[in-house]
Amino acid sequence: MATREFSVNIVGLTNKVHEYDFDADNAFFSRYGGGLITEGSLQTHVELDKHETFIEVSFEIKGWITLICDRSLEPFRHTVRTARKLLFKYGDVNEELSDEIVMISRESERLELGQYIFEFTALDVPMKKLHPRFRDEEWDDDAEGKIIYRSESSPDKDSDNGEAADPRWEILKKLK
Repeated sequence: MATREFSVNIVGLTNKVHEYDFDADNAFFSRYGGGLITEGSLQTHVELDKHETFIEVSFEIKGWITLICDRSLEPFRHTVRTARKLLFKYGDVNEELSDEIVMISRESERLELGQYIFEFTALDVPMKKLHPRFRDEEWDDDAEGKIIYRSESSPDKDSDNGEAADPRWEILKKLK
């Protein structure tokens, strides 16, 4: 699903650093994203350093995306600010060798960067998507020392109150 809007013609480029700027809007996310990210505004600055046998591409992505809060299901804006690098090596076939290295055919005329811009943005989405109003509340799940769940009774408290403790606990206490 390549588009010329987010691709770079590499055939006529000289062996030096070239700079490009791309803007992504809601149409970009509907084209590449599916359901993970549906709206946002991104500005991407790309530095493409072409060499004889490889092309090093640096991405700097800034902007915002709309996410759905896991707790309240309300939409909120999440700020995106990420920098990533990819290395495109010339080879016989097109294949992804690792997360940072992609082999491209020597006959490739264009580099499609839109999918990589989307993937790097998706990697910036937090695992736990919380609306900003929940992030500093005292009942935050990640806060240390906070009680999330407390049972009404425990074996130690039963014996302190004079109530008969379960004999299994008494046997375990003797093992200490």
